Amino acid sequence: MAMSDPLGDMLTRIRNGQMAGRGSISSPGSNLRRNVLAVLQREGYIRGYDASESEPGKASLAIELKYHNGQPVIRELKRVSKPGRRVYAGVKELPRVYNGLGIAILSTPRGVMSDAEAREAHVGGEVLCTVF
Repeated sequence: MAMSDPLGDMLTRIRNGQMAGRGSISSPGSNLRRNVLAVLQREGYIRGYDASESEPGKASLAIELKYHNGQPVIRELKRVSKPGRRVYAGVKELPRVYNGLGIAILSTPRGVMSDAEAREAHVGGEVLCTVF
């Protein structure tokens, strides 16, 4: 059966892995997931990720989670735009997560980027998730 929200599945895997205290988790791969992980790594929320093929034609992502003093770096990870309700924001309406302490990840015409990068590039787009 096909998955209706692949990005939401990956975010849930990250949340569950951190609650269980895992060092790394795996997730099926896609370009959108890889781009979101690149933003999380750039912003310092995960240690890194590695893309590989688990079977011929099936991509897999190994995600290294990050902890600080035994506590997960990601305190809150929420999916904003869902398959049943897409949420878009112009450059002036981009959300501020915890007054700038967190980030929002957006899918823009220039690629997947954080809200700060989108403000700098002066583009809006679909708000995928928020991270704090």
